[in-house]
Amino acid sequence: MGGVPDIPQGALSRSAKLAGLPLSAAGRATKGLGQRILGKDRDEVSADLQRRTAEQVFQVLGTLKGGAMKFGQALSVFEAAMPEEAAEPYREALTKLQNSAPAMDGATVRRLMAEQLGTGWPKYFKDFDDEARAAASIGQVHHGIWRDGREVAVKLQYPGAAAALKADMNQLFRLGRLMSPLVPGMQFKPLLAEMRDRVMEEVDYAAEADNQRAFAKAYDNDPNIAVPKVVASAPALIVSEWVAGAGLASIIANGTTEQRDESGRLLTELHFSAPVRVGLLHSDPHPGNYLLRPDGRLGVIDFGSIARMPDGSPPLLGRMSRLALEGRADELLAGLRDEGFVPDNYDPDPTVLMNYLVPYVEPLRHPTFHFTRTWMQAQAARLSDFRSVEVKMARHLNLPPSYLMIHRVTFGSIGVLCQLDATAPFRQIVERWQAGFND
Repeated sequence: MGGVPDIPQGALSRSAKLAGLPLSAAGRATKGLGQRILGKDRDEVSADLQRRTAEQVFQVLGTLKGGAMKFGQALSVFEAAMPEEAAEPYREALTKLQNSAPAMDGATVRRLMAEQLGTGWPKYFKDFDDEARAAASIGQVHHGIWRDGREVAVKLQYPGAAAALKADMNQLFRLGRLMSPLVPGMQFKPLLAEMRDRVMEEVDYAAEADNQRAFAKAYDNDPNIAVPKVVASAPALIVSEWVAGAGLASIIANGTTEQRDESGRLLTELHFSAPVRVGLLHSDPHPGNYLLRPDGRLGVIDFGSIARMPDGSPPLLGRMSRLALEGRADELLAGLRDEGFVPDNYDPDPTVLMNYLVPYVEPLRHPTFHFTRTWMQAQAARLSDFRSVEVKMARHLNLPPSYLMIHRVTFGSIGVLCQLDATAPFRQIVERWQAGFND
């Protein structure tokens, strides 16, 4: 592919890179065992293995772009759940995946612009920078000045992105076992299945532009959320208003307490209000998709991954949260059974079930809640303790397919809040937007 020689598009090349990851990890584990036999410190060897595995996994995911990089981006929001001693070697590699990848050269960019907007495309711009400002999983972003003087972002899809996505998603199941130790308690097979069903939608830039238009209309002149208006679109191109601000990744790394708390509040507002105001859920909650603007609003970009919720967020979630908060264990069990979370042939202890679910609603117990990595790590450790009666019980529960994306996005959003170390009025926002909570 001209202009981007470092990005393998062939199915065999991509499959070989992905398939090689578990083999390489196994080789490093064998080497590590040998080093321990020779007398090296166990912790020193384990840390080295984690670092080397992280470097290879995320280097390959980032280079492959497509579905592989999408998976890496989805994984990045779970970094806060990793035990601290394991998180450090992954943190930098994960963050790099959130908004970076090899960029196309200028000649390729100009050729693709002509394919999307016609050979006279420069007439639409007063200025256009053919050097990418950001490069992500299936496209890259350029800065320009539209003919009416507005600053614009030009999102241009990589050639072959659809084929790459399809090949990646057919291969990523191989990584489930390799990824499982990174986030205790997270089942990666259903996560990958759900991503496979959804991620192919992201190559449809016409649909993404429509999603963005819907969000922009719903949040027009909103005091909290800013969505850039779409200026023009084509099958593999979206031109929208430029959004300036501090990216959440930079706030996570260097932000003030005020910036962290405000970003957390705004991200929570978006998550719970969008299903009500737009009938859609923004389903790609990694820090690269959000900016804290100079005017104090949360700038939201990238609308390729969207869950359709024409009736808003399911009222069951609000009702079950309220029942768990109030300790109404029998009613909680009955409600979850009716919705398919508890199989008909399984009779868990209602109190054990409630105790298992309580940490999910812990942020609702207080006027404000401090989301920290320590808290997230404790929840992940709790979910991975297979000796506990709660976890043994949970292995018999179901997660209905209609709730899978909601679960992933909510968990991912909370992961970002914990990365931010934000204190947010979580309950107040849930009370305002979540159907069923006040019933």
